[in-house]
This record gives sequence, C-alpha cells and structure tokens, in this order.
Amino acid sequence: MLANQGNQTRLLARDANRAAELEAARENKRYLEGMAFPDGMSVHHDPQTALSDVDCVIIAVPSVAMREVFGANVNAIAPRTTVVSATKGLEIASGKRMSELIAEIIAANHSITAEDAMATICALSGPNLSVEIAIGLPMLATAASVSIETAERVQLMTSGERFRIYASDDIIGVELGGTLKNIIAIGAGFIDATGLGANLKAAYVTRGLHEITMLGTALGAKPSTFAGLSGIGDMLATCYSPLSRNYRLGTRLAEGDTVEEAVDYLGQTAEGVPTTRAALRLARELNVDMPITETAHKVMFDNVSPHDALAELMQRELQRE
Repeated sequence: MLANQGNQTRLLARDANRAAELEAARENKRYLEGMAFPDGMSVHHDPQTALSDVDCVIIAVPSVAMREVFGANVNAIAPRTTVVSATKGLEIASGKRMSELIAEIIAANHSITAEDAMATICALSGPNLSVEIAIGLPMLATAASVSIETAERVQLMTSGERFRIYASDDIIGVELGGTLKNIIAIGAGFIDATGLGANLKAAYVTRGLHEITMLGTALGAKPSTFAGLSGIGDMLATCYSPLSRNYRLGTRLAEGDTVEEAVDYLGQTAEGVPTTRAALRLARELNVDMPITETAHKVMFDNVSPHDALAELMQRELQRE
C-alpha cells in the first residue's frame, strides 16, 4: 500500500533465504499469493540496509514475537526515527501494550528515557483486513501517539487515495481497541458457525464492546475512542468477516477443534488467543468485570466446551445495563 502510493519502501525479511524467496517471486506466496510487490518496494535481510536512514519504520509481527524481533533490530534504527506498530496484541507475561514494549527496548538501547521514546512511537489500527488492503480496496484507520505531532506526521505519511487516516493522541485506547476486539471475534465466529442467530450475536458484540471499554478506561483510555475506527470499527470488521483469523478460529471451535487444533488449521497467528490470557489478568488486577473474556478463557484454556461456557454466560445473575 505504501509503495503503491509512491513511497520508497523496504521490506525486512527474517533471514537471507526468506528475502531471496520474496525477491524472486515478487509476492508473498505464503499469505498473499497472487498480489505482486510494487516496483517501489525492495526486499532485504540486513537490518542496517533496511532500517537505517529512513523516515519511518512500521513493524507488524505477532505480539508474541515483538520483543525478540524488535530487540534484535533496534540498533539499526536511529533513536528519533518514527516507529509505527501495526501489531494488535498484548505481551502475555507483562500485559504491556506494543508501544510500551517498543519504548522500553528503545530506551534500553539508545540511552533515552521511555517517555522520550514514546513520543516517537505511533500505533496504527482500525478495520484493516490484510487481504482487502493488499488488493487495493479503500480503507480507513487511526494513527495514535502520546505526541499528536507524531500521529499527524504518520497520518500525512500514510494517507492516500485509498487509505484515509485519522490522528489521535489516545494511543492507549487505540491499541486496546485493536487488541481486545480479537477476543470477542472468536466468540462471534462460534455463534455464526453454530447458528445461534443474529439477535445473540448483536447482543454479544455489544456487550463485548462494553467490557472492552471498561477495561480500556481503567487503563487510562478515553471512552470515546472505543466508539471510533479502532474500537467499534475494528470490532465490526473482525466479528463479521470470514477474512478475520480470530473469527475463523471461533468457527473451528464450533466444529469441535481444540484451540491448538484450530490454530494449527489456520496456519497463522490468531492474536485473540494470547491476548485473552493477558487481558483477563489485567481485568482481575483492576477489578474490572469481563464475563465474555472470562468465558473465552474457560473455552481455550480450562477445557470447558463452548456450548457449556455460553450457557453459563446466559445464566449469569440479572443486572442493570
């Protein structure tokens, strides 16, 4: 997308063999077969070649790999370079958002404070299904940073004819909206695959958005952010499209797979799985009631069947909305 908009774009592959494979094919046959790389995009395996002397570095690796991957490459990135995270997840062990993790690594390697590092970091999130982006369909997203100037710089850098970006200074809300909705999408896929109906799904998604907002505000986010592109916008795309990996994982659970079997079937990361662990721990620490997240955790990690877990959710004590 960036290269198609006329930007000189470098893709950093994980090793020399993968770089050679991508450069030879000029497409990513594993995940986006048939979608050719633009002429303005080059492929590299050397971090110094790919990451030095650039205006912006965008990182979009699975959350479980962020610490290792970014840590291995941070010394090739100049300290004041704008770093954009397009990863939607939390670190399981610490519960940290990706921007916090990136800032920690920059601070440790470049002798600046984490606060100063945060001002150079931006999160890019919204209803952004990768296949639709790759084939050139129009899309919108939010660029967020603690520094509105950084967010606006990324906004100008990434906006184009088919990509409209809004700027925000609520990086907490934007990251959490894009992260936590993956938990809800798993259940949405299960509801559709078992034919439980549009009424239940609409209610489930609505209550899911409510509990995400509650956790987000407890962590310092603005409630209004969850009514935006990175909140309800991303929630709708992920809960209603079969292009969503987390949605598809839910459909596999409905067919009787264990979570391990469902992940193996997908062959790609479903961020909702590790995020459920981290989110539930944060909710318990902050005394935030998240029954849908609790239910997802029981299904994926406590060997409770999806049908039993859903029945338990429906029979919770009645309360005011």
